[in-house]
Amino acid sequence: MKKYKTNEIAQIIGVHPNTVRMYEDIKFISRPNRRENGHREFTELHISQMQFARLALHGELLQNGLRKKAIQIIKLCGECKFKEAICETYQYKTMLEHESKNAKEAIQAVANILGNHTIDYSKTYKRQEMADLLEVTIDTLRNWELNGLMTVARKSNGYRIYNEEDLQRLKIIRTLRCANYSLSSILRLMNRLSEDTEAEMEVIINTPAEDEDIISACDRLLTSLERTNQDADEMLLLLSNLTNKPPL
Repeated sequence: MKKYKTNEIAQIIGVHPNTVRMYEDIKFISRPNRRENGHREFTELHISQMQFARLALHGELLQNGLRKKAIQIIKLCGECKFKEAICETYQYKTMLEHESKNAKEAIQAVANILGNHTIDYSKTYKRQEMADLLEVTIDTLRNWELNGLMTVARKSNGYRIYNEEDLQRLKIIRTLRCANYSLSSILRLMNRLSEDTEAEMEVIINTPAEDEDIISACDRLLTSLERTNQDADEMLLLLSNLTNKPPL
């Protein structure tokens, strides 16, 4: 069985040697044997475990326990509990599919909200009334305003006053935030909908503009969920191969 030094395995994986040592410390890979001089001896198994960990961490999605589940699976792989890791990966895929379903249903919910054209512009709400209607905090409303998701009119005394159109817009924002869309992706969609209510929402909310400097996974949530689900399929394949690896 071929043996590898720390530097060699780091070069194969494309990471710094300290990353290899860190993965050992946090139990992402099995503890390697050591030579008489104390140097670590890695095997093909460690290469596979490193590749698996890198793949499992490739997804940037953090919400609703996804990252926690990925780390749990990595550690099971590091303990050579491959069958358990396979079971947990199937659960991981179920979680991803649930998130994707929620994200798509949120888009449909937005379409339903926009389809309700019976807006009574004479009706107004105070900030606390609006927060109660939406079942969010005043701080949440303030945060959405500070992030440019909406602008609220004020009375002569400076107090904010919301109308039915504001309520519709806030329902859309709340729906999308509950589905874990980012503030920037929601702002992108809201700006486009202000110009064209018939715009293709799923494409817009999932496609960052060219002038957006920093792009997170939730700025293109549907794509990120699909890509992470594909990573999970590769994880299952790696785990299947690892069940046939010889022990250390």
